[in-house]
Amino acid sequence: MEFGLFVQGYVPAARAKVDPEAEHHALMEETEYVIQADRSGFKYAWASEHHFLEEYSHLSANDVYLGYLAHATERIHLGSGIFNPLAPVNHPVKVAEKAAMLDHLSGGRFEFGTGRGAGSHEILGFMPGVTDMNHTKELWEETIAEFPKMWLQDEYQGFRGKHWQLPPRKVLPKPYGTAHPPMWYAAGSPSSYAMAGKKGLGVLGFSVQKVADMEWVVESYKTAVKEAEPVGAYVNDNVMVTSTAICAETHQKAVEIAVGGGLNYLQSLLFRYHDTFPRPEGIPEWPELLPEYTEEIIELLIAEELMICGDPDEVFRQCKRWEQAGADQLSFGLPIGVSPEDTLTTIRLIGEHVIPKIDTDPVHRTARFRQGAAGPDAGPGTGPGTGPDAGPAA
Repeated sequence: MEFGLFVQGYVPAARAKVDPEAEHHALMEETEYVIQADRSGFKYAWASEHHFLEEYSHLSANDVYLGYLAHATERIHLGSGIFNPLAPVNHPVKVAEKAAMLDHLSGGRFEFGTGRGAGSHEILGFMPGVTDMNHTKELWEETIAEFPKMWLQDEYQGFRGKHWQLPPRKVLPKPYGTAHPPMWYAAGSPSSYAMAGKKGLGVLGFSVQKVADMEWVVESYKTAVKEAEPVGAYVNDNVMVTSTAICAETHQKAVEIAVGGGLNYLQSLLFRYHDTFPRPEGIPEWPELLPEYTEEIIELLIAEELMICGDPDEVFRQCKRWEQAGADQLSFGLPIGVSPEDTLTTIRLIGEHVIPKIDTDPVHRTARFRQGAAGPDAGPGTGPGTGPDAGPAA
């Protein structure tokens, strides 16, 4: 199992109230977290794209953010978690261009994650009047298979669909190296896993809350991906899941950090805005909040495998549970309620004591899939092969 970091520009009201530059500090701190993760052996960093979600996420221009990180890091793969490719939000051709440009700037380290938006507040900002949030599925389905064609065809054949169109044009630049960046889909519900598998897409599993929920969801994905008809040049057989992580020198210190981290507020905001996600029992409707987390609640969350928290040995055992459940990648969300110093300590300790014991492969899983794909002159679905430019191995 590989490891990643997930950043999104979290600026809760409590922080903004005491710091007039809270937004700037949050974005700069999360940049430092990714740089430290690169040094600490994490293989992936995912940057969200959200709009209008006042406290939850201020990371709207993640293409700009990832461009900076491409220069500031060396080995870590940089992923869009997500780019929104729906035509009313971002024109698909511009999305393809940005992805290919990031692939160049990062030396082939870009990971192309897509999705349909975070919920009704975000979606209706771009598509006012829509009454069925599932409408976004139609737009995404119409578009996703066009990206490999834009990247791999010398002159893109053009497209005329229900929601957008383009005459034949050369879409530039082309991706760097073999084929195209690995393709992922952000799964907002368990049923999305099998759909992604059938299309040969990796899954960004933001909807899985605990290890016990993982096994049957992974099974549905792995069954579907075996019979995949990939929309791209290769299958990205990958399931990534996210979890909160706090690692300290002692168990008690980790619990104390968690208690002061405002995790209940972040969780409440998650379901405030992601109203298309399944709502677990016990999550109140906004503006009612989850109760503040006490030491007893934190210990219960640890016992129920709902968060990763403890000393390095404990965190190692907790991460092994995700690996045993079938996760290919475990990415950590690090809320700003935890101090920058404690967050950097979490990253360093996991890099020193956990990752080397679990992720022993020096090559990224997605790099192996990409290097085994057809060359850049071949179209999607032409089968395995080796392109004239192997691209970077890591």
